[in-house]
Amino acid sequence: MSTTPLDLDGATGLVHEADAVIATALVELKKRGGPDQSQSLAYDIAHAASALATVRAALHYGQNGDDESGLAAAFLALALKDLATRVLGHEESWGVSGDWYGPFASFVSTYGDPAFLSSLATVSGGRHLGDDFEPVAELFHKFADEQVRPHAEHVHRTNGDIPESIVSGLAELGGFGLSIPEEFGGFSTGGESEYLGMVVATEELSWGSLGIGGSLITRPEIMTRALLSGGTQAQKERWLPQLASAEVLAAIAVTEPDFGSDVASINTTATRTAGGWVLNGTKTWCTFAARANVLVLLARTDPDRTKAHRGLSLFLVEKEVSDSKGFLLIQDDRSGESGRLEGRPIDTLGYRGMHSYELSFDSWFVPGDNLVGGEDGLGQGFYFQMAGFENGRLQTAARAIGVMQAAYEAALEYSRNRTVFGEPIINYELTRVKLGTMASIIQCSRQFALEVARLMGAGEGTMEASMAKAYVCRAAEWVTREALQIHGGMGYAEEFAVSRYFVDARVLSIFEGADETLCLKVIARRLLSQTS
Repeated sequence: MSTTPLDLDGATGLVHEADAVIATALVELKKRGGPDQSQSLAYDIAHAASALATVRAALHYGQNGDDESGLAAAFLALALKDLATRVLGHEESWGVSGDWYGPFASFVSTYGDPAFLSSLATVSGGRHLGDDFEPVAELFHKFADEQVRPHAEHVHRTNGDIPESIVSGLAELGGFGLSIPEEFGGFSTGGESEYLGMVVATEELSWGSLGIGGSLITRPEIMTRALLSGGTQAQKERWLPQLASAEVLAAIAVTEPDFGSDVASINTTATRTAGGWVLNGTKTWCTFAARANVLVLLARTDPDRTKAHRGLSLFLVEKEVSDSKGFLLIQDDRSGESGRLEGRPIDTLGYRGMHSYELSFDSWFVPGDNLVGGEDGLGQGFYFQMAGFENGRLQTAARAIGVMQAAYEAALEYSRNRTVFGEPIINYELTRVKLGTMASIIQCSRQFALEVARLMGAGEGTMEASMAKAYVCRAAEWVTREALQIHGGMGYAEEFAVSRYFVDARVLSIFEGADETLCLKVIARRLLSQTS
């Protein structure tokens, strides 16, 4: 690696300068009516701010040694170049003068130089997980290598099901109980480290496979957080131990055909009846619904639609394990009325194994005990669900990091073995620049995810979790694309796993909060709320 030293104090000063650019743009955004009126500006601000938030974690990481310092420097240069790309030609809307880029030029020239990036091609840097979490990474990496990867390609190509051996094996490792308190059979002890195990395990499982590894623990995590946020003591005592042991597997039923990220406008209704509630409506993109034993479902319990999200409640909908190719479940008659639940599978470009479904509920009965929070939970479902989704966003960032790491390793190995014009392609500058950029993005994204996990363990980090998802998931698209490109024609062949990484990565900026909605409705708005 190049010996160009990183001046951490100077780099921190540049971050402050970049923060000032964003602060000025936020003032302009407010003048222009906010994110709803100036969506393009708000989107660019949100992404630039998310990259800079990642930089802060990277600079802290850069203090650990020369390799770490180099990766952090390259990432800061990348973030500043990205900021310049967003501002160039839009200086007026950002509220900056024509010479705004001056303070950054020398740093970007030094650390964005191809020679410097090339020097990072094989530099991954230590993860610095510490004595408590390094064994967690090793444990789940071994499981992903020995149990997940051998099945990944077959499941992807055949659109098959997750082998039960993976589910049972992950349960034995405690993978489903990482965020469940010890008192309910899980492994969480609370405090700052509460989310770290989940992030570390998710990355390693996603390195094995996004579809049959990394995403397996997402839905139990979301259900866990929702129950911890609003569930009754009886509900926690019943459901959390079963989630921890994988006796119960969960799916999330929130999205509807006409309402995705606009959760507050959903149409599915829950109407009171003797002993409970009756569900009617349609949900879509309900991943793992066939295999799941319980659906975490958000429904409208107040017919007054002017109450928007305040009229929504959260239910735990029990069902039997069903055929992944589609299913129709019939409930026993209740006073002459039968409930129906039909699941239609949705074929997808990638992210195969868990399967996604459109679910139709027709007079489907849910016992009153399955209303999350009981009577006190009426109208609170949106908040309980969002508590789960905040964790899901951080976990999705960890999933993206795992996929990127797998893609980088595949590209690095291929570039060492593939000879073109008499040279291994790793000897070519362009290949090395790509690999060095990947290494920087992956490690700095990882450090940001770990930092957000610590914040969330301290009861903070809600916006940062959204930022992590926004930045890292888009970055995963570039990393996997370039990893495929390094493979050339073979990257387009399904016999190489890098083609799977590429199509899997594409879903990451769509689910758990679409990128555009996350930037406009969450990140930009919260940044504005902090602006004087």
